[in-house]
Amino acid sequence: MPGNRRFILRRRPVGDPVPNDFELVDEDIPAVPAGGFVMRNHYCSLDPAQRGWMADEESYMPPIPLGDPVRATCIGTVEASDNADFPVGSWVVELNSIEEYSAVTPGHFTAVVDVSIVDSPSRFLSALGAVGLTAFFGLTEVGKPKPGETLCVSAAAGGVGSAVGQIGKILGCRTIGIAGGPEKCRRLTEDYGFDVAIDYRGKDHEALRAELAKAAPDGIDIVFENVGGEILEAEVFHLAKEARIVLCGLISEYNSVERHGLKNLWQVLVHQATLHGYLVMDYAPRFAEGGAQMAQWMAEGKLRVDEDVQEGIDNSYDAFMRLFSGRNTGKLILKIA
Repeated sequence: MPGNRRFILRRRPVGDPVPNDFELVDEDIPAVPAGGFVMRNHYCSLDPAQRGWMADEESYMPPIPLGDPVRATCIGTVEASDNADFPVGSWVVELNSIEEYSAVTPGHFTAVVDVSIVDSPSRFLSALGAVGLTAFFGLTEVGKPKPGETLCVSAAAGGVGSAVGQIGKILGCRTIGIAGGPEKCRRLTEDYGFDVAIDYRGKDHEALRAELAKAAPDGIDIVFENVGGEILEAEVFHLAKEARIVLCGLISEYNSVERHGLKNLWQVLVHQATLHGYLVMDYAPRFAEGGAQMAQWMAEGKLRVDEDVQEGIDNSYDAFMRLFSGRNTGKLILKIA
């Protein structure tokens, strides 16, 4: 009998996703696959990358097929199992979907986790999950920060950006955060320890460039880019020599029918900078190492990770759209169990 609600992609969004692009359906709980298990999803991660997976175009992950649930990293419990490595009752992180139950054949992303070491299992979707590890490896391995360097982070009040800024401070950088609105900018300096917060709202290209020039008179050594568009356009004019741009996301363009692109790519050449397209999955073999370091910094009080947990699978669409309205106040997570 039905008992598995699923958030289905019915059509490919054009521009901003609308409710009719999705459907919440109730289907049977899946059977245990051979050598696998059935997982009850307690928390699902909501991320800008999911918008890209909804498009029918080439990416680092295949498009979500129409009629399938929206893909998401989840943490939950094993309800039934045909695999001794994943016993009933164990907690698992897996790339599943926004649905109450998933049939899992263990693979590259499947991992048993010990939830007793955290205050909430959702931490494995934030600080100790893809978000925290994206920040950790992106900054330390790609950005390669040195003490005294200037780091600029866009979408700095989000889950990835806030962690990047704090890790930068731990490693001795001067940090500049760009965010939207006075409340987010307050959080940057008061909660996350950024040296400078820049509010991009209501500012044209010239005004944003003027603020960056004031904040980084000697240039920006590392740009950790999550937004793209006009923000990246302004940043490239204020790079230090041999700056590193870590291209992690382009959220300003995910719902755009026409892509902005980087019009002043010339500035990357002028400053002899490096532009590196970065995917955290390349560091999957080292996730335990990165998670241990993030956990240590949290235990020492050096790293604060906020979560914005929305309740209920019925709230899937509204919760997902918080990513693009700027309403989320930390790593956005949907609690469905």
